[in-house]
Amino acid sequence: MHLKSLTPVLAVAVGFLLTSCFAEEGETNAPSSKSVKPSAPVKQEGQEIATMGAGCFWCIEAVLEQLDGVEDVVAGYMGGQTKNPTYKDICRGDTGHAEVVQVVFDPKKVSYDKVLSYFWKMHDPTTLNRQGNDVGTQYRSVIYY
Repeated sequence: MHLKSLTPVLAVAVGFLLTSCFAEEGETNAPSSKSVKPSAPVKQEGQEIATMGAGCFWCIEAVLEQLDGVEDVVAGYMGGQTKNPTYKDICRGDTGHAEVVQVVFDPKKVSYDKVLSYFWKMHDPTTLNRQGNDVGTQYRSVIYY
């Protein structure tokens, strides 16, 4: 997918972000289940994995899944001290985790730089522990290596 053809995808994704991911302040976008237990991303030979957080993980996932060359995007938590936290645990803000996605991509189709360019466009890394109306340490901007 070329940048020109991706523009409508980004417009839809931004609309999704504004209507679905940013709850009113004080509300939560919690899933119906008690915890999010993602499966590990499946990486084939020649593929690479990038792990990043830019606020609500479902919002990041929805945008990155649209990129040609992205094979899989898995939402989860990283960087905290609580083993196997639930979504409720994360929302309390005391586990140290950030909401992240692991992106499996084919570098022959999409470069790591391009994946990062979308990461930087999807959020404002200068807002500490906040993205839109999502507030808490779990919404911090992070890149893991």
